[in-house]
Amino acid sequence: MTDRVAGNLQTQATVENRVESGAAPDWVAAHWNSFRDGLLGERNESPFPCYFGAESVANGDPLYTAVSSTSDKDALLDLGRTLISYLDMYQDYNDRASLVTFFRPPEEDLSEAEYNEILWHILQFLHIHDPEPWPEDIPTNPDDPHWEFSFAGVPMFPTCRAPFYETRKSRYCPIGLEITFQPRALFKNLGVTGDTSGGQHARDVIQDRLEDYDGVCPHADLGDWGVEEDREWHQYMLSESEEQTPDECPINITRDHPKSDRLRDEKKLSASPR
Repeated sequence: MTDRVAGNLQTQATVENRVESGAAPDWVAAHWNSFRDGLLGERNESPFPCYFGAESVANGDPLYTAVSSTSDKDALLDLGRTLISYLDMYQDYNDRASLVTFFRPPEEDLSEAEYNEILWHILQFLHIHDPEPWPEDIPTNPDDPHWEFSFAGVPMFPTCRAPFYETRKSRYCPIGLEITFQPRALFKNLGVTGDTSGGQHARDVIQDRLEDYDGVCPHADLGDWGVEEDREWHQYMLSESEEQTPDECPINITRDHPKSDRLRDEKKLSASPR
């Protein structure tokens, strides 16, 4: 790992040190301060709803990266490389380490619909340049209850914070888009998947804290992976306004592989003996 946050994979300690020393770009520092304060602070005298996430940040568990653009192909290829590096090593580093991704903020305010377009453009780009085939046991249709975004052969849950959230402050980031990538194995390591009693208890506790923290009822789209009436993709960027959220998942997933050799060839080279 180098000292630079943008375009690289970094520990929380490195991000903190870069921000405190003034070496990080202002937008990275603003993201870090917002993220830290959001997860470790309180609102309505209630702590952040996801106590696993808050505990993880308090312990310094997550890994981080920053992306200089939400549309530039080279910046998004860097994100793909970073995500591959993260998936290759996170369990050896800490099997509870998610990947927190800060994106450079836009030059002007964007609507909820525009942030949805950005999110799904990023995920579609990653899918097109995926170095590995889509997992055989994950459906390609987002309307299947067992669908979830996958990359480099790993099913995962990418969840967003963004500036347009006025009501659901647990998803609010005043700086710009943030995506936290969480492999499904991470939830299994925590013992909080929806098919366990511990997972159901955790969901109940988090939803109670959500209501206190946000001051509104938990979002109707919150659910569990694999449950017939629930859909995972709705939860990546929870809607604030139904008029601005897509009716259908705006991503095209196929098993055709490879669609691009760019990251695939680089992964082969990095895995070759030297």
